[in-house]
Amino acid sequence: MPPLADRIRPHSLDDVVGQQHLIGKNKPLRKMIESGEIPNLVFYGPSGVGKTTIASIIAASTNKKLRKLNATTASTADIKAIVSELDTFSGLNGILLYLDEIQYFNKKQQQTLLEFIENGSITLIASTTENPYFYVYNAILSRSTVFEFKTVEPHDVERAVIRAFEAVGKEKGCTYTLEEGVAKYIATACGGDVRKALNAVELTALVADEKDGGYYITMESAGELTQKSALRYDRDGDSHYDLLSGYQKSMRGSDPDAALYYLARLLESGDLASACRRLMVCACEDVGLAYPQLLPIVKSCVDMANAVGLPEAGIPLADAVVMVATAPKSNSAYLAYNKAMADIRSGKIGEIPRQLQNKHYDGADKAVKGQFYKYPHDYPNHWTPQQYLPDLLKDTVYYEFGDNKNEQAFKGYWDKIKNQ
Repeated sequence: MPPLADRIRPHSLDDVVGQQHLIGKNKPLRKMIESGEIPNLVFYGPSGVGKTTIASIIAASTNKKLRKLNATTASTADIKAIVSELDTFSGLNGILLYLDEIQYFNKKQQQTLLEFIENGSITLIASTTENPYFYVYNAILSRSTVFEFKTVEPHDVERAVIRAFEAVGKEKGCTYTLEEGVAKYIATACGGDVRKALNAVELTALVADEKDGGYYITMESAGELTQKSALRYDRDGDSHYDLLSGYQKSMRGSDPDAALYYLARLLESGDLASACRRLMVCACEDVGLAYPQLLPIVKSCVDMANAVGLPEAGIPLADAVVMVATAPKSNSAYLAYNKAMADIRSGKIGEIPRQLQNKHYDGADKAVKGQFYKYPHDYPNHWTPQQYLPDLLKDTVYYEFGDNKNEQAFKGYWDKIKNQ
C-alpha cells in the first residue's frame, strides 16, 4: 500500500494546503493552469510542500501523456525511452514530463531534453529543493518559468492533519479521537512539511489506543512519533546557509532571542562546528573594537563547548551568543580590512618603504645610504611621524574610528598626540 500522503493526495487546487501566493484566486500559477496553456515550469522549494501534488493536478488538466522521473535514480536512457514515445500513439499530443530533483541531473542529461522542450513535444515540469539558478542548466531556465514554493504554515498543515485522520478512519472503518492539541502539535512539529505531518498521522494511527469502540490518539504518542521532524537541515543545501545567515544576522542585529533560537536549531541538528565558527566570526566582525574584551571571552566559551560536547555545549555557547547579541557593535576594523584587500586585489602593490625593510645595507647605486627608520619609543608619547604605506598608497585612509565609546576614546588620544 502506498504511503498515506500519496493515498490522499489532492486532485484539485482548492484542496491543496499552502502556496496561496501561487494558487490562490487570481494568482499567477493558478491563472496559468486554468488557461490550459502550460509552459515549461520549474518548481523550487523545500520538500513536502506540494510541488509534486500541483504537478499532478496540472498533468490531469491536460491531454498530454504524463511521465515521471526522479533525477536521483533516472539515467539518460530513461530520458531516451520517454523521447521514443513521441512517435507512438500514446505520445500523439505530446508528453508532460515531471522531473523531480532536477539538480541531480548533470549538464549533459539536462541538455538531452532541450530539443524537445524547444519544439514543444515535451512540456517539462521540474522540481528542485535547491536554488535553480545555481543547479539548473541556463538553457533550461531560459525556457522555463520559475515558481518558488514556501514552507506551509502550521494552521494550513493542521487542516491536512485532520483530513488525514478522517481518511485513515474511513479506510479502517473506525473513528479516531484526538486528545486536545494533537493535530496542532503534529502540524507545528513537521516544520512546514506536509508529507512529514501525514507520515506522523499514519504512525500515530497505528499505535492508537482502543477507547469506547474507537481509537484515541494521545499527545504522548504524537510527541514520540514526530520528534525532531521540524528540523529541515541539509549541510550542503540552501537551508543550511539560510539557518547560518539567520543566526549571524540576529546577533549582528542585537536580537538575543532570535540568535538563541537559531543556535538551538543548529545544535539540535548536531552542527556544533558551524555554531562555533559563526559565533567567533560575528564577535570579530560585528562587535569588534566596540568591545574588544569580548573576543577572548567568546573564544573561551567556544573552547568549553568543544571540550564538553553536545548537548552541554549549548550552555557556554548560549552565554556567548547573548553577550555578542547585546554588546555594542562596530565593524570599523572589518571595513578597513576589506578596503585594504580591495586595493591589493586591484593591483595596488607598491614597494615597502626603505625605512621599514628588513635590511640594513644599501647597494652601490644608492646615493644616500641608510635605513632612516625612526624607533617610535625613542620619541615623546611613543610616536613620531614617518611613512608606513608604500608611495603608491601613502595618503590612503582605510580605518575610520567607530562612533562607540572605546574607539572614540582612542581617537581622542591620538588626535591629541598627533596634533601636538
